[in-house]
Amino acid sequence: MDANIQSHFVNLRGEDADSRYASYRHLMAVTDAPVDWASEVWDGLLALLREGDNHQRAIAAQLLSNLAKSDSKRLLKDLDRLMVVTKDEKFVTARHSLQTLWRAAVADKALQAAVVDRLSKRFRECSTEKNGTLVRYDILEVFRKTYDVVKDEALKQVSLTLIESEDDLKYRKKYAGLWKDLVAKKRAAKD
Repeated sequence: MDANIQSHFVNLRGEDADSRYASYRHLMAVTDAPVDWASEVWDGLLALLREGDNHQRAIAAQLLSNLAKSDSKRLLKDLDRLMVVTKDEKFVTARHSLQTLWRAAVADKALQAAVVDRLSKRFRECSTEKNGTLVRYDILEVFRKTYDVVKDEALKQVSLTLIESEDDLKYRKKYAGLWKDLVAKKRAAKD
């Protein structure tokens, strides 16, 4: 890992929000493709998930999800640690951490199965949470973004089944909006 990348990781722990954000954006762009230095920063990002402020926790979660393409086996092993942040005390941190999980899910089939399993469970359990409807929406959006990359029909079916399990018709319609092109095709095929 070169000195420039190292300095960006140092900035993630800094107090200057502008510098931290610039480094976050740079690192997200760099990790959009596999990198050979993921193992050098992995433990530091896991520590930031626990020890950082809410911004740093969200950044660590997003970078770990993006690093899945560099080391999917390691993220599979550490997925539960990442999932903790999707229930963060700061809802915006939880939401940003959850919304980025599609990046992990598209890295490989085993990681996709693990993410889908955990988020399906979360979908069923979050209905009584303060922001449960937003969490459910985000989960279905993660599934849709994953589906758009991997085209896994089983994932589409899981999503549609979860949508149908929603009792409130208003929210069922809102969730279905994420999948409207596929739901419309499904309905047309039935008619």
